[in-house]
Amino acid sequence: MTSPWITTPITADLLRGALELERTEHGVLPHRLPARARAQCTDPQLAMVESQPSGVRLVFRTRATAVALDALRTKRTYVGAPPRPDGLYDLVVDGRPTARGSVPDGNTVTVDMTTGTAEHRPGPPGTVTFTDLPEGLKTIEIWLPHNETTELVALRTDAPVEPAPDPGRRVWLHHGSSISHGSDAASPTGIWPAHAASLAGVELINLGFGGSALLDPFVARAIRDTPADLISLKIGINLVNHDVMRLRAFTPAVHGFLDTIRDGHPTVPLLVVSPILCPIHEDTPGPSAPDLTGLAEGRLRFRPMGDPEDLTPGRLTLRVIRDELAAIVAQRAPEDPSLHYLDGLTLYGERDATTLPLPDDLHPDAETHRLMGERFANRVFTAEGAFAP
Repeated sequence: MTSPWITTPITADLLRGALELERTEHGVLPHRLPARARAQCTDPQLAMVESQPSGVRLVFRTRATAVALDALRTKRTYVGAPPRPDGLYDLVVDGRPTARGSVPDGNTVTVDMTTGTAEHRPGPPGTVTFTDLPEGLKTIEIWLPHNETTELVALRTDAPVEPAPDPGRRVWLHHGSSISHGSDAASPTGIWPAHAASLAGVELINLGFGGSALLDPFVARAIRDTPADLISLKIGINLVNHDVMRLRAFTPAVHGFLDTIRDGHPTVPLLVVSPILCPIHEDTPGPSAPDLTGLAEGRLRFRPMGDPEDLTPGRLTLRVIRDELAAIVAQRAPEDPSLHYLDGLTLYGERDATTLPLPDDLHPDAETHRLMGERFANRVFTAEGAFAP
């Protein structure tokens, strides 16, 4: 008996939100940085997170009522920490969230934060299946897990598929830290940039990299070379919690980052967003580190390792960074009228911390992601905002 499934090769014209596809022994691996940038990256943290497809989705037109996606995931677990939930795939049909699923099996990387070691255990690909879809021609989006490296093996349907036509919407490229990447969001469409993009009706390219928004020049060049109608940069928290530079280096690094982007996008609306509230680093310099005493109790939290009494000139705190970013934008704006600034405290501030505290003292929870997405859309994409229609 003939199988009802039609297998369609996964190619770049079926994917949105990825900058490059790498062919692997299993299928294709979406990347959020191009090969040139990856070649200049020596940090395993950034190599890991750019391969996690936050904001990447399969998009196609079809009459199929059943869709199966074979994928090989790489899931990370941490010794002593609570089990991490499986990465989720969000199904959106004609713009409406419809179903959600996950892929079983796959590779597992177990990280021991007390020793800095990791153990890799290989596993087989798995399948997420969506059935009982509406009859008739429709646009299907499958948003890939934002927190698992995902190799796409095969797309199978019970009717032919074709790439979805260009919707003609503006493309918004956003760069930020793990908060933009989606840490502790409920699902890939629940991360705050994805929620904001949905509310604003724009196409998202999410270059939020967990622990890795560090003003790297190769990231600026990737943004410069990527077509986009709108660009936002959320800068600050990783520079503090890695303690990578002082104010003397920070200011010219921000100018250089903006200069590089402007080389490729001279007039595109460009929004600089300062950090949201993070009480442990408002006035305390970095670095920050996992609280290993909490791991024994089955919970993961972060604590500042810097000294709040350290007044060494140029030490970066979030308060210092907000002031400096505002000053940089104010200095450049007269010659760059499409450059704008947004105070991150308008997305999540002191009043919010009372009702929606950061669960691990660093990352917002799922409810806060939705709140931030709504606030960003209402402030930035409206008639008076930086990304006004």
